[in-house]
Amino acid sequence: MQTILVTGSNGQLGSELRQLATAMDDEDYHFIFTDVAELDITDRQAVCDFVEQNHVNILINCAAYTAVDKAESDPELADLLNRVAPGYLAEAMDAVGGTMIQVSTDYVFDGTAHVPYMEDAPTNPTGVYGRTKLAGEEEVIRGCTGSMVIRTAWLYSTYGNNFVKTMLRLGRERESLGVIFDQIGTPTYARDLAATILHIVQVGIKPGVYHYTNEGVCSWYDFTRAIHRIAGITCCEVKPLHTEEYPTPAARPHYSVLDKTKIKEAFGITIPWWEDSLRECIAQMK
Repeated sequence: MQTILVTGSNGQLGSELRQLATAMDDEDYHFIFTDVAELDITDRQAVCDFVEQNHVNILINCAAYTAVDKAESDPELADLLNRVAPGYLAEAMDAVGGTMIQVSTDYVFDGTAHVPYMEDAPTNPTGVYGRTKLAGEEEVIRGCTGSMVIRTAWLYSTYGNNFVKTMLRLGRERESLGVIFDQIGTPTYARDLAATILHIVQVGIKPGVYHYTNEGVCSWYDFTRAIHRIAGITCCEVKPLHTEEYPTPAARPHYSVLDKTKIKEAFGITIPWWEDSLRECIAQMK
């Protein structure tokens, strides 16, 4: 029996894991899902006690401070949730000889590249969110010898608040909409990432840093056009904007495409194209 603890389980990825795990929760795997009400991951002793008392073998940390712009004016809380807490989780898992998956972000890169980022590419976060997430990666790798970091990007889901839901709502409310066209990346359906994480749990965690998004590339403008086309929204004109026309407190990477060769080869997975997954998610929402 493997006991798997999922922290931050009320978010997009945690919710997808909760739904998919029902097919695995049997005599071989027992899942425990927590959010802040069940376990305060910023309380070091509480984390250690919880892991030990529940005989946790594997920990999947989906908890994070993800308000990218707000983090610029709230660096202490971002650091507590993105660096300090993952360090406590890693320490607790290492103490019981367990393994851990830490979910991270494309924001660890500055976005100045022109080819997809490999896992060993130089990191250079430009804001508080990226810096604290990178520091969290380092805490986890240092704290738990059996740890694995998975960086992802542009996450969306049927759960929670996300870009897809916002663009669906605005597309139905407005006659026109301006969206940035000069930031390039890859959308990621949280259910696809959740399925991959559960596959990794079953075949065995291989320590190291990995990248996972859906396949392909697009801009936020392209993404929005696809959302509206798939949803049948025709009454809203989507106009391309330069980044400078939509200033935000935190700088966004202009190019944050992640190379996924390593995770595909290590775990024998096939990753869906972003537009196929978007179509599936929108169908689920309907």
